[in-house]
Amino acid sequence: MSRVYDVIVIGAGSVGVPAAWAMARSGLDVLVLDRFASPGQGSNKSAIGGIRATHSEPAKIRIGLRSLEIASTWQETHGDDIEWSTGGYSFVAASPREERILKDLLAVQQASGLDIAWYDAGELREIVPALRRDHLVGGTFSPGDGHCSPLLFCHALYDQARRAGATFRFGETVTGIESGRVRGVVTDKGTYAAPIVVNAAGGWAREVGAMVGLDHPVRPDSHEGGITEPVASFLGPMVVDIQPAPGSANYYFFQHTTGQVIFCITPSPLIPGFDRDATSGFLAMVAKRMVELMPRLANLRVRRTWRGLYPMTPDGSPIVGRSSEVDGYLMAIGLCGQGFMLGPGLGELLDRLVRDDLSKDDRAILDEFSPHRPFEGRAALE
Repeated sequence: MSRVYDVIVIGAGSVGVPAAWAMARSGLDVLVLDRFASPGQGSNKSAIGGIRATHSEPAKIRIGLRSLEIASTWQETHGDDIEWSTGGYSFVAASPREERILKDLLAVQQASGLDIAWYDAGELREIVPALRRDHLVGGTFSPGDGHCSPLLFCHALYDQARRAGATFRFGETVTGIESGRVRGVVTDKGTYAAPIVVNAAGGWAREVGAMVGLDHPVRPDSHEGGITEPVASFLGPMVVDIQPAPGSANYYFFQHTTGQVIFCITPSPLIPGFDRDATSGFLAMVAKRMVELMPRLANLRVRRTWRGLYPMTPDGSPIVGRSSEVDGYLMAIGLCGQGFMLGPGLGELLDRLVRDDLSKDDRAILDEFSPHRPFEGRAALE
């Protein structure tokens, strides 16, 4: 244990990999540890690929805008094709309830710098022509949002992090953290020294927190997704329907640049735990809702379904910041299924946090994401 790293990141996923990239670019000596065999093998590989700044809280919007900037310019800046498409996001309203929710959010979204507006049913169908005519009040559209391949983007970030000097060790399970004042990490294969440890362990964040005597309010639950056969392009934006129905709170889908339609549903009630086995009921439930909203989806053949984990917090917002109880221990956990879309911007924020180089805007974001907040209420858009 002769080498002392500047920072150790636990978790090589949606947050840990971009954090290592940002920190290594700043000259920090970074070690990333992960129990899986390669990057992005936890919850990241279950992401469907959407990256949006269309959130309901200013902190998420600002982080999302930076993530969009990084992703949308990645190929131009770094040369890697991550299958990026700026197709936008459309949140549709099928009743006055959804209309009220979406219109009420516009003030905070626009004040936080998001390019978004309300469109009535006719206007929205010009943006998304395949929407069912008699199933629509209107909706919002944010043209700057988009999507890409989670696999390609994660590996591109990983490659760039390694080129910048970050060290990754896979197939190692963290078993202990020297706490009180952080001095290092113990795994099933070795011991590594560093004055700062970042918990970016996704669905496993709570068990890492227990190693320093903290009980993080992060509980994973299961969400399912699927992908169809490829067809000719007909759909630009990600379409999100927040109307609840039996068994589901919302669902969303988009057409990838390679032609497949990718979709996901938020179950109601939630399904807590670590079960990642696909179920028999998911496809029938989501297909019914999707076809009701967009009838031309009816004849698409589904190629595959899967199930992933959403590390949830009580209020639906991430936990990011320094621990007040354990010096040198930082958290970037509880991303509530939004790690892929918030990760790039959040990685840069973590780099500035580690280096004590925070701006006024950074501090405002960290106040919203504080580990020490009261966790009251729920985010309007999760």
